[in-house]
Amino acid sequence: MLRPISLRLLSTCLLGVCLLCIQVCAQDPPRVGVIDFYGVHKTPEAKVRKELGIKEGDMLPRSKGGTEERIEAIPGITEARLEAVCCDANHKAILYVGIEEKGAPHFNYRPPPSGEAQLPANIAPIYARFLGAVAAAGQKGPVSEDLTRGHSFMSDPKVRALQEAFVDLATTYPTELRNVLREGANEEQRAMAAYILGYAPNKMRVVNDLQYALQDPDDTVRNNAMRSLAAFAVLKQKDPTVELKIEPIWLVALLNSLIWGDRHTAAVTLVTITEQRDPETLSLIKERAMPALAEMASWKTLAHALPAYILMGRAGGLKESELQDAWSKGQRMAIIKKVMAEQ
Repeated sequence: MLRPISLRLLSTCLLGVCLLCIQVCAQDPPRVGVIDFYGVHKTPEAKVRKELGIKEGDMLPRSKGGTEERIEAIPGITEARLEAVCCDANHKAILYVGIEEKGAPHFNYRPPPSGEAQLPANIAPIYARFLGAVAAAGQKGPVSEDLTRGHSFMSDPKVRALQEAFVDLATTYPTELRNVLREGANEEQRAMAAYILGYAPNKMRVVNDLQYALQDPDDTVRNNAMRSLAAFAVLKQKDPTVELKIEPIWLVALLNSLIWGDRHTAAVTLVTITEQRDPETLSLIKERAMPALAEMASWKTLAHALPAYILMGRAGGLKESELQDAWSKGQRMAIIKKVMAEQ
């Protein structure tokens, strides 16, 4: 029986992006509990599995790059990506195998910026302590996250205290953070800026900077920008009078990304943005991302499949009650087939 759809589960999906590798990286060596795929439309999955060279229960591939190269040698595949995330019900790694086929949608990133903008020296140590506190909290067990203020406040008191410090940093250094995000050559500093800018008191002032960062060439920068925008969307949902508009175009494009984190975080963010079923956003999803959503909604890990399932159901015009009922009864595949048949 599938668990009912809940906002708490969606919040866990989003928070999980921060905690994905904590347990996987702690295992020595990690074994794979689940293997799932995306981008596999024309290429037989059996061919990809053969070049992958492992099955559920085996250890992760010894050479990530070497395995990706073998998959890329399959005719019709231009690029491959392996990502191990945490964790299945037995605390084993979940391995996602993504491919990009010739002629498939391709997400273009901006060239790396080469500017000399730097963050104030006091920001990096605070951010490092924050990452350490998040890792420690994740090892203790589930951590809840409140996004209703337009930025993340986690339940763990040590994490929360550092996030409260981000409010002061975003208030004190908005220009420096924005300059680094757009122009800084150091990707680690851009990632810090993308996360801390989400704590700016004037969300409208920084929303375009965060949307600009969705095309950053660095995975973490994009992910942090999406996390910040997701919190903005929660604030907008709570208070519709807030003058804050998040453009969906790059988030929808990221649903076709080769990077698993792009797809997952974009889907979670878009679930919040489409809560009121904005017709423009749903039309864009239907036009550009339904095949991607169908395979994501079919993933074996329910928390990862749920956001895509909700999005494709909304884009397909189904009622929330119908989606909820089918999910609760374990009938999500019937919904996926129904929506895709009407495309």
